[in-house]
Amino acid sequence: MTSEQSIPSLSIRILQISSAIIWCLLAAGPVFGFAALKPILIAEHIYEKNCDLKVNQTGSLATAVCAEQDLSLNFLFTVACMVTNISALPVGSILDSYGPRVTGIIGSFILALAALTLKYSSYITLFDGYLTGYTLLALAGPFVFISCFQLANSFPKNSGLILALLTGAFDSSSAVFLIYRIIYTSMSKISIENFFTVYLIVPVFILICQLSIMPSQSYKTIGTLAKIAETGIDETGKPIDHDLLLPEDREIQSTQNNSSSAIMEAAGEYYQPTISETTALLIRRSSSVAVAASRRESVISRYSVVSVKSVYEHDKDNELISASGGVFGIMHDATINQQFLSQWFILMTLFTTIQMLRINYFVATVKSQELYLYNNNEIIATAINQFFDLALPLGGIFSIPFIGLILDNFTTLSILYILTGLSLFIGVMGILSWIPATYAGIIVLVIYRPFYYTAVSDYCAKVFGYDNFGTIYGTIIAFSGICNILQQVMDKLTHQYFNMNPIPVNSILIVLTAVFGFALIGFVRSQELQLKRKRLELEAQEATNRPIPT
Repeated sequence: MTSEQSIPSLSIRILQISSAIIWCLLAAGPVFGFAALKPILIAEHIYEKNCDLKVNQTGSLATAVCAEQDLSLNFLFTVACMVTNISALPVGSILDSYGPRVTGIIGSFILALAALTLKYSSYITLFDGYLTGYTLLALAGPFVFISCFQLANSFPKNSGLILALLTGAFDSSSAVFLIYRIIYTSMSKISIENFFTVYLIVPVFILICQLSIMPSQSYKTIGTLAKIAETGIDETGKPIDHDLLLPEDREIQSTQNNSSSAIMEAAGEYYQPTISETTALLIRRSSSVAVAASRRESVISRYSVVSVKSVYEHDKDNELISASGGVFGIMHDATINQQFLSQWFILMTLFTTIQMLRINYFVATVKSQELYLYNNNEIIATAINQFFDLALPLGGIFSIPFIGLILDNFTTLSILYILTGLSLFIGVMGILSWIPATYAGIIVLVIYRPFYYTAVSDYCAKVFGYDNFGTIYGTIIAFSGICNILQQVMDKLTHQYFNMNPIPVNSILIVLTAVFGFALIGFVRSQELQLKRKRLELEAQEATNRPIPT
């Protein structure tokens, strides 16, 4: 049996991807639609018992009765953000160990438990049902979302498009609560209990799909097949199945120089290399051949050019290095400890943490911020809140093609300039009491959010490589998620010390963005210059050592 024969039919693969997109729209990240859900929670009197009974109960659909209620509601989102980001590491480990089907099934059960907990929260007295239920909803998201990534390899020639669709579905999942709010305010006041009763359809749908049409094992990529061809063992560590590779493939798997052609023959026409997978092959073989040939230091050896004609007809490694501004592969050969201790990792982690804090803090407090900035004008604040609720899911969809163009056509340093500049623009617009500035800031924010997360992933892949990509990227996101607890600190400061004035906290975040952003830019720029100088030295040395033809 060949690998091609084991591939599901075209209709099954299309059905798998379509089903995954549907449940990502409904379950991957609905917790990020908190700004739309919050007015409903207030209208349903959630956490209103935390208020002093002497307070005049004049809360409307959009305004909390008291600071205690507002803080309790915002804490739901703070914890949800932490859990979503921190869980990326264990979810990835489960996916690697047990496959996408088990991961998806676990996600469906957690999602069902979340819906049931939120449905019966008003009857639960032993613990905070709303906090527990919303946290479980956040935890289920990575399980059902990350388990879908491997579907991109079901159509390798279109893997980028499939990932874009899945990512767009994730970004748009915040619209679940937006739709709920629209129905609640304009059609029928569906209670929290009734909404999550209907929502139980989603985990049931995911479970049925996982047990019927979804693959039990991830679709293999070129990178996985490369490992099989080069080591003679599969991704689980077992000896390769004789049916997996063609006879001629086994004859050459001990020769690394021919491993890429073995991959293509083993995969047949079905598996075609994606850009990221070809990149991994090129840099791995470029380093190996360069070290074997000249034993130069690891940084210098990355600039050796090796032809991999079975993947592409001409050299691509110089192009990849040039496209990144020279930083591509800078930490590929380093150990995981060296990568963690490098300024490449530390500075990006700090910058990511600040960005995540700023974005999530705004999502949780957009209404209260605008109320203060516009002198408690309920009409303006509500209009801005509703515009943000609609723009957040749409921003993820509309930004997808632009994100790809920017990442493919700008150097890493240029991308960092863009990220820092946009972030500072958003911050400044967010503290101005000028309606055009407020709307401009929101529009840039909803586009910046998916661009930023994709850019961090791209940075990690280029700088640290694919061997430790999951650990490096997961750690950055997990650490940033843990630091999201500072949202609650900032919220309390705003309520208790700044009299609901969001400008002091936002100003601090703007300053920290500038400090860490320009620190990262300065470091990357210095490394680019150093690498270019070393490359010129290497070329000069090679020119000197080259024999003069007679």
